[in-house]
Amino acid sequence: MPLTLLFSAALVLSLAVKFWLATRQMRHVAAHRGSVPAAFAASVSLAAHQRAADYTLAKGRFGLLTTAFGTAVLLGWTLLGGLDALNLVLRDALQPHVGDLAYQLALLAAFALIGAVLDLPFEWYSTFRIEQQFGFNRTTLRLFVGDLLKGAAVGAVIGLPLAALVLWIMGATGSWWWLWAWGAWVAFNLLIMVVYPTVIAPLFNKFEPLADASLAERVMALMKRCGFAAKGLFVMDGSRRSAHGNAYFTGLGAAKRVVFYDTLLAKLNPSEVEAVLAHELGHFKHKHITQRIVMVFAISLAALALLGWLAGQAWFYTGLGVQPNLGAPNDALALLLFMAVVPVFGFFTSPLGALLSRKHEFQADAYACAQASGADLASALLKLHEDNAATLTPDPVYVRFYYSHPPAIERLAALALRGA
Repeated sequence: MPLTLLFSAALVLSLAVKFWLATRQMRHVAAHRGSVPAAFAASVSLAAHQRAADYTLAKGRFGLLTTAFGTAVLLGWTLLGGLDALNLVLRDALQPHVGDLAYQLALLAAFALIGAVLDLPFEWYSTFRIEQQFGFNRTTLRLFVGDLLKGAAVGAVIGLPLAALVLWIMGATGSWWWLWAWGAWVAFNLLIMVVYPTVIAPLFNKFEPLADASLAERVMALMKRCGFAAKGLFVMDGSRRSAHGNAYFTGLGAAKRVVFYDTLLAKLNPSEVEAVLAHELGHFKHKHITQRIVMVFAISLAALALLGWLAGQAWFYTGLGVQPNLGAPNDALALLLFMAVVPVFGFFTSPLGALLSRKHEFQADAYACAQASGADLASALLKLHEDNAATLTPDPVYVRFYYSHPPAIERLAALALRGA
């Protein structure tokens, strides 16, 4: 069948490209492991450079395994009949007794649960082997299990009602269901942006007001200069799980807040923290966040419109290894197939998104240089690259395909041109 051949070709090609890019990256990093790039020779030690190379190689090898496994699982769900078998079992066991909606919710939940179980060994290995080996992991087994249980509970409390609403819309609103479903999805996402900082995030981490009065005063002065208002400045106990550092804005409208990882504050001095925050403010000043939200909403509208058409085509199901239901709705099947298959084709557009993101990062860096110290931003970037063991010698082709942030050497060169 045409769809079967198209999907198979896209799956094989995407796997080949992913392996090609990953092996390029690993070869390039390994080839440059022996010496620090000249641009960093005065600021990065050989030991730190080699640690970053080894960390990149370890993650790269593990990434090859997870990519191969993920492709095999997708093939198992689709052309090898896994989803068809799961649907048949649940439909015959549940649909006559609990009705269409409950059966379809059970199918979605079972698919998600099986996927999570299959991913669990890889998550465990990444956390307790790779991250542990390079000194980043601070997650205990108890915390790891607790996060899994909390995540499952939050997913059930939030995801099941949303899924039920979408399935009801698909069955009750006719051929234009996708437009109503898109409206519900947009409203849900906007609501999550508001409630996540104060309701969901505290379930996993502690957030305390920034206690350093001088730093808080400095940050508030910066935000005032930039015309940015936030509901509060908070420190998150990121060190509870990892040694990686970060800072971010979260929330929407009046619920916006600034969050610093405690690990970030431990690594950077106040002027460097100010420069990093100025960079983040640059994203808001240039409306990058708004642009991305609008772009995601527009793409989701197009995707749902496409699904609205595909869901009524028998070849969409049979071409992907599933026999459509005759005496029950196919809405859940259509959703699962679409969500599983679209990333295979969407993979080939990855460079476009990465290119736009890197452009935004350069713009935010330029804004930070105007509002704070470019030299402090450069210093902070170097510290974060070293502390996070980010390689200084990535493969250029790999960068163009995947990197959402410019490599350190490109960012520092751009900052140098601005007098940093």
